[in-house]
Amino acid sequence: MINVGLDIGSRTIKLVVVKDHEMIHQEVVKNSFDNEQITANLLSGIPFDHLTATGYGRHLFDDMPNCSIISEIKAFALGVHNIFPHCHTILDIGGQDTKAISLDDQGRMNKFVMNDKCAAGTGRFLEIMANALNYSLSDFGKAAFLAEKAEKINNMCTVFAESEVISLLSKGADRDRVAKGIHESIVLRAVSQLQKVGLNDDIVFVGGVAYNPAVKKILAEQCGRPIFSPANPQIVGALGCVKYAEKQMRN
Repeated sequence: MINVGLDIGSRTIKLVVVKDHEMIHQEVVKNSFDNEQITANLLSGIPFDHLTATGYGRHLFDDMPNCSIISEIKAFALGVHNIFPHCHTILDIGGQDTKAISLDDQGRMNKFVMNDKCAAGTGRFLEIMANALNYSLSDFGKAAFLAEKAEKINNMCTVFAESEVISLLSKGADRDRVAKGIHESIVLRAVSQLQKVGLNDDIVFVGGVAYNPAVKKILAEQCGRPIFSPANPQIVGALGCVKYAEKQMRN
């Protein structure tokens, strides 16, 4: 039995292929205006018995045979509980939104909050701020991680924050300290969302921003507890899709 999980996000598309409960393939590719074609390319040559999709583009599979769709919240709850069954709180920072989710002991969603009206505090926000400071995205996180102090960033609106950063640099502010200030502002916004769902036990940090060492470090400091992330934090939603299909088949 081969199950495929697809998480079609705004910035990337994630694929997981599981055969007889063993993951045999995983892939993450950039999305574009034509996510239908990119998805078709990803699935080309992959035979499967069932496909489950989540994310912004999940409705591409509404009417296709042997396919089902689930919400991102359910997908992430199932994926995280499979990897970290002891954790009850999830923070997902993706390309265009941020989600905080609390789980019960069985891995079912208790409560969630989602920032999907503004790019502030998301991966896209980080990309724009890195560009404003003339960093590559990977160097941006490293610089903030190593900086001893932070310049306070007051604005979280992407447009105003970029203007504030340019103004700080023109006044001679240290670039690394500005980088750390941006990362701290992102984490404070995320912690506010986590507090709304309840900081229960350990936290699992997933999504593309979970690769950023500064965000992860500051998050642990602000929450005062360990932060867990899987080896590939971007595929958790796709893995959750597979776990949903396996559960349905058992039932």
